[in-house]
Amino acid sequence: MNTFKIKNKGQATLFQSSMLERLTKTSPQVIYSIYIPLILAMMAYAAFVLHAPGLRLLLIFIAGMAFWTLFEYLMHRFVFHHHSENPRIQRILYTAHGVHHEFPRDKDRLFMPPVPSLIIATVLFSIFFGILKHDAFIFWPGFVTGYLIYGTMHYAIHAMAPPFAFLKPLWRYHHLHHYREPDKGFGVSSPFWDHVFGTVPRTKGKFDNPEERS
Repeated sequence: MNTFKIKNKGQATLFQSSMLERLTKTSPQVIYSIYIPLILAMMAYAAFVLHAPGLRLLLIFIAGMAFWTLFEYLMHRFVFHHHSENPRIQRILYTAHGVHHEFPRDKDRLFMPPVPSLIIATVLFSIFFGILKHDAFIFWPGFVTGYLIYGTMHYAIHAMAPPFAFLKPLWRYHHLHHYREPDKGFGVSSPFWDHVFGTVPRTKGKFDNPEERS
């Protein structure tokens, strides 16, 4: 994917239309304002209308969060980093993810914008409901909570220095994906699946800011 020079300043222009261009950008606050009420509403529906027991609520919610980590890994590795010779597909992939690799510090494109995000979330809820029936009202909130945790971590890693020393390895791990080995290190919220599937970055040596040596 990284056939371009990485730029730690600036922002790409994806569309000539100013309206379309605005739709490619968002902020954490906008995403939180959309999904947190949906999470709370669905959990309340499951608890007070479907009368799901507390333990069932907890276990299915946690299962949804855990499934997010696998979904995140698979999407990042096999969809966003898919290699294609088709120029149209290359353009779609650049718009969806490649632009983030070219401008990794662009704060306006660290979360998926609301329109495509809601479309994907709706499709996934429909799939979950088809498989889990009413448990989807618990599983989907857990899944989306995992997404919000991932998105918050991803935003923080690109937008600021690690606030605590114990978080430095997470920052470094994702920086290795961007500045050293884009074909490795696909997990952001967790490196677990990289270990399972053998995609842990191979880079040796200790340094805190790999982007400064790219």
